[in-house]
Amino acid sequence: MANSELDLSLFVAATDGSAITATGLHRLSGNSFYPPFPAGTEYALFAMGCFWGAERRFWQRSGVYVTAVGYAGGHTRNPSYEEVCSGLTGHAEAVLVVFDPADVGFADLLEIFWQSHDPTQGMRQGNDLGSQYRSAIYCMNAQQLVEAKASCEHYQQRLTAAGRAEITTEIALQPVFYYAEGVHQQYLIQNPNGYCGLRGTGVLY
Repeated sequence: MANSELDLSLFVAATDGSAITATGLHRLSGNSFYPPFPAGTEYALFAMGCFWGAERRFWQRSGVYVTAVGYAGGHTRNPSYEEVCSGLTGHAEAVLVVFDPADVGFADLLEIFWQSHDPTQGMRQGNDLGSQYRSAIYCMNAQQLVEAKASCEHYQQRLTAAGRAEITTEIALQPVFYYAEGVHQQYLIQNPNGYCGLRGTGVLY
């Protein structure tokens, strides 16, 4: 993905004025989570419940250049965390994952996604209730979209064999990504014992 191919209108910076969103630097890697991203990298958005723990799952993977949390898939422009938590914006809590496909494939990230949460729960994830906690994959291009849908079919077969319910994950091309406020970026680095509600199904991909 050349930098010139990025549609920068799909990325909207947080407006809370905090230092971390002003600089856009990841607390662990030191890389900027604002575009443009390095030539050759790709990206996708993953929603799988509360974005604090979800972001950590992806930054731990080798080959991931940078991660950030934000809001996507809704209708409210420039939403705040409080507005998203009201369930009235239509946005999901999402993680932006920028990765080097020479080191980690999109398929590897899909495996992390499917195994790290329960994609059958609709508008919730565990005890976290509301449309902001729904499961979703937002793809950067048509090829990713094909791969994501195929991975869903594959994992549904695995879940069905294990007696589990139907997947409710939304899979679509990337909507606008609104970066979350600075306090939420890499939250579990700031708060190592902070809340993480991620629970997988126990069914391997």
